[in-house]
Amino acid sequence: MRLLANENVPLVAVEALRQAGHDTAWVLTDGPGSSDESVLARAAQEGRVLLTFDKDFAALVFRRGADATRGVVLLRVPMMLPDELGRFVVAALGSRSDWEGHFTVVEPGRLRMRDLPPRPKR
Repeated sequence: MRLLANENVPLVAVEALRQAGHDTAWVLTDGPGSSDESVLARAAQEGRVLLTFDKDFAALVFRRGADATRGVVLLRVPMMLPDELGRFVVAALGSRSDWEGHFTVVEPGRLRMRDLPPRPKR
């Protein structure tokens, strides 16, 4: 899977995803300080599902109509040891293959998927 890890995703999770075979770009190394809008635009342009801990992306997508056609995965997890977080993220993303086109909230023991709004024709 092609992923864009937001800069708030810890390195241990990024490395675990890469080791599991996911093509994972990381905003912290490729564009630190990028606005949320530019992070979403980059994910769409590069064909990547956005992985983040930032709840603001829900407002961007559903209230302001930002393009998130590839999908957004919002992680809502309690504090974990770094290695535990890496294993959790890899297991969660490996549990399904239909992340594109959805805004997904992943919590321990719970996953909620919502279809993304259709993009207006240009």
